[in-house]
Formats: sequence, C-alpha cells, structure tokens
Amino acid sequence: MDIPDLSHLARSGTQIALRVTPKASRNRITFEADQLRVYVTTVPEDGRANAAVQKLLAKALGLPKTRLRLIRGQTSRDKVFEVE
Repeated sequence: MDIPDLSHLARSGTQIALRVTPKASRNRITFEADQLRVYVTTVPEDGRANAAVQKLLAKALGLPKTRLRLIRGQTSRDKVFEVE
C-alpha cells in the first residue's frame, strides 16, 4: 500500500477534501494536480468504499478511524472528511 504521512493534517476541525476512485487495483493515496486522491479496491456499494477510504485516510493521518467524519459526498466521488 502506498500511504503518505498526512499527520500534519491531523488537527481537530481540519476538513480534508479528496477524490475517490473505487475498484482500483490497489489501495493508495496520492497527490495529483494539487488534489488528494484516494484509490480503494472495494466496490461502492452500501458504503463499503466510504468505509475503506475512512480507514485508509485514518491510517495516513495516524488517527483512529472514529475521529474522521464524512461531512460531504456520501454518494459522490468528491468527498470531504472532518477530523473530530
């Protein structure tokens, strides 16, 4: 897995905008064109991809996944998570 260190974003109240690509060949996080992109291998059914993104992002931030809340983009590829 390619997971960069995003611990500098792990402050309470920080909003993290990202673009998700489900059904990717591997889980990874990249910066492309000044945008955070998250690739997950899971399918976008019943919130599985959102859960996978939350787990991967939490690992990159060095936080428990319960500290991340999806505030926008439940069914969209463009999402915003907030650190609680």
